[in-house]
Amino acid sequence: MSKTILDVVRECDNFVSDDEPVSQSEVLGKCYSFRVTGYSAVLGYILREIVEKIQWSDSWAIDHHQRTVTLATPATATTDMRSRVLEDTLKATRKLGVISMLESWRDEKFPVYGPEGEVLLKIERCATALFGIVTYGVQLLCYVRDEQGLRLWIGKRSECKQTYPGMLDTTAAGGLVAGKLPIEALVCEAQEEASLPEEMVRGKVKPMSHLTYFHVRGSKAGGEIGLFQPEVEYTYELELDPSMTPEPRDSEVESFSLYTAEEVLRALKERQFKPNSAIVIVEFLILHGILRAENEPGYAEILSHLHRELELPLLILPSK
Repeated sequence: MSKTILDVVRECDNFVSDDEPVSQSEVLGKCYSFRVTGYSAVLGYILREIVEKIQWSDSWAIDHHQRTVTLATPATATTDMRSRVLEDTLKATRKLGVISMLESWRDEKFPVYGPEGEVLLKIERCATALFGIVTYGVQLLCYVRDEQGLRLWIGKRSECKQTYPGMLDTTAAGGLVAGKLPIEALVCEAQEEASLPEEMVRGKVKPMSHLTYFHVRGSKAGGEIGLFQPEVEYTYELELDPSMTPEPRDSEVESFSLYTAEEVLRALKERQFKPNSAIVIVEFLILHGILRAENEPGYAEILSHLHRELELPLLILPSK
């Protein structure tokens, strides 16, 4: 079914908004807030059914009345100490086979930041949505200017991908693991997914912005449905010479094709794009004057969905 561009961005930033009958506080009030001893900040939100399945050790304090899950390590605990307790808990749960998300273990660690931007602990990538913490990623959109005008290099995801198989994507994208700067992650993803040389990417790539949104995972995301996934996405654009063609280098990308702006808009409205790739495309079209307040209904609301305020601890890193 064809959608408007506002519908497209709402599909990514799809956590309840204040104009809906059920408020954000009501929804989150039914969840368990994730905390760490010694810090007052809520770090994420865990669904009740997930709390009931995880094999909590004595290092955790679960308060069902207050609906809190607290990593009860000593206040003097180091990042590594907290991370080890969490990893042991997740591995014990994984052995039971009760949470499908844990079956796609990657041995990639994502940071969990505290209120002052400090890394409180690191968490296995596949478990981030179980705890509803903020995650970080990078996305690159390549384009050319030729006799057909502005055209975008759009990737098609492999049908074998666990998440959003066969859907359209940006040129390259990936998660931002602990200790890595966005530009370093971007260079790696551009090489691994699109065979773009490092020197060229570093020399020509331009940051667009960082997008913030609050996604609730659906069936196409793989794993349990309804998990919270607030994210910060560092976005970049790169104009390529018309003679250069991105080439898939790993099994995650099936192919790349050049799309005109009109073809991209049609694919967006037909929901062919992975949701958080769709909003990067929308951002690009806005920056290049293709989507404007004069020609796009709900323009102001579209912008609000691209830059949602996330009421969780964040650390915004330099793009370059």
